[in-house]
Amino acid sequence: MKTSNAKHQTPRWLCLGLLAGSLLQSGTGHSQTNAAATASGAAEAEKTEADYRNWIEFGLGGTFIDGDETRFMQRTGIRRDVFGGIEALHFEQDVGKRGIFTLDGRAIYDNHDYSIRLGVDYPDLGFVRTGYREYRTWYDGSGGFFPRNDAWFEIFDEQLAIDRKEAFFEAGLRLPDVPQVTFRYTYQVRDGDKNSTVWGDSNLTGGVGTRAFVPSFWEIDEERHIFELDALHPIGKTDVGLGLRYELTDNDNSRNMRRRPLEPAQDRFLTQKDGLEADLFNVHASTETRLNERLRFTTGASYTTMDTDISGSRIYGAGYDPIYDPMFARRQQRDEGFFGLHGGSTLQQYLANLNLMWTPFDGFTVVPGLRIEKQDLDSESEFIETNVGAPPALPSTQEELAAETERGILDVAESIEFRYSGVTNWVFYARGNWMQGQGDLEEVETFGPSTNRTVDLLRDTDFDRSIQKYAVGANWYPLRSVNMGAQYYHKIRNEDYDHMEDTTTNRSGNRYPAFLLANDFVTDDVNFRITYRPWRNVTLVSRYDFQYSTVENEGDGLEKIESAKITSHIFSQSVSWTPWHRLFLTASANYAMDETDTPASDALGITNVVPDLKNNYLNLSAGAGLALDDKTDLQVNYFYYLADNYVDNSLYSMPYGADSQEHAVTVGLLRRFTNRIRWSIKYGFFRNDDYTSGGHNNYSSHLVYSTLRVMF
Repeated sequence: MKTSNAKHQTPRWLCLGLLAGSLLQSGTGHSQTNAAATASGAAEAEKTEADYRNWIEFGLGGTFIDGDETRFMQRTGIRRDVFGGIEALHFEQDVGKRGIFTLDGRAIYDNHDYSIRLGVDYPDLGFVRTGYREYRTWYDGSGGFFPRNDAWFEIFDEQLAIDRKEAFFEAGLRLPDVPQVTFRYTYQVRDGDKNSTVWGDSNLTGGVGTRAFVPSFWEIDEERHIFELDALHPIGKTDVGLGLRYELTDNDNSRNMRRRPLEPAQDRFLTQKDGLEADLFNVHASTETRLNERLRFTTGASYTTMDTDISGSRIYGAGYDPIYDPMFARRQQRDEGFFGLHGGSTLQQYLANLNLMWTPFDGFTVVPGLRIEKQDLDSESEFIETNVGAPPALPSTQEELAAETERGILDVAESIEFRYSGVTNWVFYARGNWMQGQGDLEEVETFGPSTNRTVDLLRDTDFDRSIQKYAVGANWYPLRSVNMGAQYYHKIRNEDYDHMEDTTTNRSGNRYPAFLLANDFVTDDVNFRITYRPWRNVTLVSRYDFQYSTVENEGDGLEKIESAKITSHIFSQSVSWTPWHRLFLTASANYAMDETDTPASDALGITNVVPDLKNNYLNLSAGAGLALDDKTDLQVNYFYYLADNYVDNSLYSMPYGADSQEHAVTVGLLRRFTNRIRWSIKYGFFRNDDYTSGGHNNYSSHLVYSTLRVMF
């Protein structure tokens, strides 16, 4: 946007007033008036859109949906029915000689999409900014589909949404030769409902047993206050930065689940409340020193402390959010829950970074680095466990339980990178990263009244972990129309655990997760990219990625085995072509083949008991833009998505693989009536065929949306 010429222009209304006054005083005739009007019209005609500093854009549209409206809204972020308002508003005004006031806003009615931002900036003094933003994210609360008997549950309104809100105030001091200081306060809110992937169970499966596919949802109520203060100032050859951050978090969430709906004497509701109050304080510092033209040294340090308080319950009842009723639990003859949860944790984190950039000679750069992190975490909690005994007595019990943990972690990471560009049209690089970590975890669980605790679990775990990653690559520019790139990396991650447990106090005999002694991950990745411009108006970009990973586990008393193999191929191709100065064409394709193979898939010799996990998909897109004339543009876009990974293993488990197709077509027309007025209209068609849900999430939708922008 051009603003330099507009800053010192006299307002139009003042020009007209002065002109009218001069005409009255001088008694000039119509010829001078017509000449002035002609000159003003010519100046107006010479302006372009970039000459106008301010604008307001109105929008109005709606959707017409056939099928699952909720899935359409979650997938596209576009609400159903009619919506509209101010699509965009921008206003700026000079303040003094160098200052500027800006206002930006947006307000889409019935879409929960509002924002306003105000600011005053002085280049050699500082700035003050404030604003508010609110938008809505939709979620589909549907559960799973069981294909053997076409079972599908709709037990609540599945159109769920979370409103995200943020208000902020920010001020900065930018005086010459004094530290640059910035203060910012942010208030964030998340409020509403969203779907949960932890589904309830049902026995209405056509006689093959209990499966979990009943929909459940989260109730979200979260607030956060963030205070930040940062300062930056050069001292000699060093830029020094200091900062403080303070956060207050208050979460009051709950997961709501229905178990065995529509089954007599089995139907019940579960509400699990998770409360969290957190108090975080962080202080950090950084330096950047230019030792000479070939040597630069940077440091960073951070200290964080966080205190949390937790609360919660897990209660069954005849509806959501029930009060604990021992008789209800007894009548149900099942279910374990808790109430009265309270406790918290204290975290302390220390972090340091050191990096050096050295250029010993032209074209060659070495960047070594060191990172050290230490964490100490102490946690404790108490709650009352509720349970139902074995038949026929089925007494309901309440038992006080408490748990304490202490965890310490120390990680040391080193890195080094080499980059060489001394060969014409070539850039070579190599990187190495290493991390060594160790820690310990102490767990104590007790039961009984607080005056006479009995140890239920006593365990001490020491663990070691290490990560190695090596990468090499090169970029080649053999011709002005061709450039290529290739990279390979090898990554190793090892985790070892040593559990020391007092087995005499472990009442349950449950070793989880103490039976795991080792986890090893190895990944190899190679990728190629080529950009080719056979003609000045044609560009082709091709890319191929291959990744292969293996996972090995060792259990207590068992040999180490390969538990999974993950293989991924990704092919990408794009092309852009401008056959005419008024026309451009683009197209792209992405195809991914991703499969995880585990020994469990062949362990029983029965197909599909534990099928291999596949995540194969295809994305296609195409677009075209045409300038119909100097004032009218036409644009067309198409998008296609295909996933075909569905395996019907409902005889043994729940089928989860994705099997769906999506089509999206949009057509837009833009018309510039004048240099100040611009109008557009857009039509879109969207279709989704989802076989994983048995067609319950299918939809087809039409979108019409129009905007009018006025610049001034």
